[in-house]
Formats: sequence, structure tokens, C-alpha cells
Amino acid sequence: MSQSKFNEQDHLFMRRAMELAAQAERQGEVPVGAVLVREGEIIAEGWNQSISHHDATAHAEMQVLRKAGQIIKNYRLLDTTLYVTLEPCPMCAGALLHSRVKRIVFGAPDLKAGAAGTVLNLFEHQAAYHYAEIEQGLLEDECREQLQAFFQRRRKEKKALKQSKG
Repeated sequence: MSQSKFNEQDHLFMRRAMELAAQAERQGEVPVGAVLVREGEIIAEGWNQSISHHDATAHAEMQVLRKAGQIIKNYRLLDTTLYVTLEPCPMCAGALLHSRVKRIVFGAPDLKAGAAGTVLNLFEHQAAYHYAEIEQGLLEDECREQLQAFFQRRRKEKKALKQSKG
């Protein structure tokens, strides 16, 4: 049996990201959470808020980058690790590259828009001037289940609403 590449601290921070994803879901958002860590300390946390903020850029990763930049007074987030429950999309991957996040750990792959290796990989693209370490699959099943349960529930709610009007 191979030893996991993830340590106890990695699991702790991804579980926190999952709690933040649950916060997003309670607010009617797609349940994605993110945590930015440096030297074992959380710098910033975020969750999807695109719907409530009426802002397509208000993904969990973007929320974290904005908060962290304000906290450390620098957009360059050197020597940090981002834990996020869903693989970053192209927008978030680009922002992570610009902010110089060193390591990105994600739970579930995004089969439609994943930009860290699933659909495309902006982190290994020849145009990337910064290379981040990408690690995928931490608590993957749990992260995927969190998202799938949300979308299943949302489909049922839409179907029920349609039937009640029909």
C-alpha cells in the first residue's frame, strides 16, 4: 500500500475548506471552500459568493486571494498553500499564477472547467511565468459528494417548482 502524499495538516486544512463550502451552500451558493496557509497558519478563508455578490469573479479562490492580499499588504502570496475543495477554473488558475501561490491542493476534479490538469493545465502552460506545485485528490470522494448532493438537491427543487406551477 502506497503512503499518502498528504499529511495530517493537509487533511486538517482541507476539512476546513469543506466547512467553508458548507457555509457557501447555506447561503445558496455552489459549495466550494478555500483556505490559504503559510507556515502552518491560515492567512485567509473564502467560499463561493458569486450569486450573493452578483459577481462572476467571486469564486472561493478569488475571495481568498483578495483577503490575503489585504492582510499581508502584497498581492504576491509567496510560500503559501491553497486548499480548495474543487479544482480551480481558468479564471482562478490565472489569478493563482499571478499571486505566486506555491502549492495548490484540491479535492475534486472539475470535469467541465478544471484548469489544473483535468480539462487543461494552465500551471504547466508554456506561457506560465510561475510554476505552482499541484496536488489533487485530497478527500476527493468527500469533496465530490458535497458538490453532487448540492446539485441533486437543486435539480429536485427545480423539478418540484416546475411541477407546482404546471
